[in-house]
Amino acid sequence: MEKNTIGKKVSIKKGDTVEVVHGKDRGKRGKVLTVFRQDDKAIVEGVNMVKKHTRATQDNPQGGIIEKENPLRISNLRLICPRCNNITRVRRDTVKGSKFRNRYCKKCQEIIDKV
Repeated sequence: MEKNTIGKKVSIKKGDTVEVVHGKDRGKRGKVLTVFRQDDKAIVEGVNMVKKHTRATQDNPQGGIIEKENPLRISNLRLICPRCNNITRVRRDTVKGSKFRNRYCKKCQEIIDKV
């Protein structure tokens, strides 16, 4: 099966605060560092930490074990509304005179980000 190279519409963007709803890190909140739309994954700050063994290089002459974040499936993340501070779903709607769609909180009806 061939993957779509254009990417999909996702409700989470870089810089959003999200909460993990499934998996070993359930309940943890963090800021989204990167979103991989083709893979339906995102990297969240301080969540899904793994230990990576690195060999010595010129940049890191010591080598050793580093901790880094691994990507999580976007379906396991829920956006946190900045106004009501609750987990929410996202509604997209256009404003008159604009071709862009804003994201709205489904609970408090507040605009999450203005485009």
